[in-house]
Amino acid sequence: MPDPPYRRITAEFRTRILTGDLRAGDRMPSIRQIAQRWGVAVATATKVVAALRDEGLVEAKVGSGTVVSAQAGHRQPATSPRPRQAGGAKQALNRGQVLRTAIAIADGEGLDAVSMRRLAAELGAGPMSLYRHVANKDELVTQMVDQIFGEPELPDPGPEGWRAKLELIARLQWELGRRHLWLPRAISFTRPLLVPNMMAHTEWTLRALDGLGLAMDVRMQEAITLHALVITAALSMADEVEAEQATGVTLTRWWLARRERAGEVLGSGRFPLLAAIAEETAPDLDRLFEYSLARHLDGFAALVER
Repeated sequence: MPDPPYRRITAEFRTRILTGDLRAGDRMPSIRQIAQRWGVAVATATKVVAALRDEGLVEAKVGSGTVVSAQAGHRQPATSPRPRQAGGAKQALNRGQVLRTAIAIADGEGLDAVSMRRLAAELGAGPMSLYRHVANKDELVTQMVDQIFGEPELPDPGPEGWRAKLELIARLQWELGRRHLWLPRAISFTRPLLVPNMMAHTEWTLRALDGLGLAMDVRMQEAITLHALVITAALSMADEVEAEQATGVTLTRWWLARRERAGEVLGSGRFPLLAAIAEETAPDLDRLFEYSLARHLDGFAALVER
């Protein structure tokens, strides 16, 4: 049987990247453009981008869409997935395989694309076989979140000083949100997921505030607020990357297309302070995250000193 279309397209892009035809920072075609150029469904084009991202060959960059990763030139071609067996004995599934496959689907197509039936199809297994590992989709998502929060190694004891420690944990979580755009939507602050790896992040944050003379409820409020700051910024990142992939229009192009309208509104005289701001084609979400983190910690420092 011939390889599925997404594998052939993925292999073509992989070869171009590894041979240097596409270089680090080069912009990849959008999902819509891939679908149109190769005459495939959007879902197939999405799997192409997801497969390249899983191999570390491309990455999402706000304002540029999906670009060739800076590390792509140092990677070896990934082994193509083993075709599903048409018959004979099947290798027994394990929890790690189930979670890795579910995370790959969510990374490439969003959390809504993850279902027990879709997961079983990707694994070449019967849907009922998955229920030995997870009871339902809610439990599956919970375990996916736990797996993701276990990716970074939390240093012990970490850098010197409470502020350096809080900066470290916030940036670790920011990177998780950048790599897994679905993650912020799977997290609740009112009904938190009681999973060990995520709880380890909270415990680490609370420990970072030892010796400051703060009551435990204040320390807990700070841990939640810091996490909320990261997740809010990550939601904006996810929304923008998804919009770029769906429309093929980068954030910079979107702002440029509205420059005339912006000029009309700002030229009316109603908003003199906004009109005085130097024109900026597109907001930088990484920079906005760093600014938000710094100002939040400035405020917390004032509380500590008081």
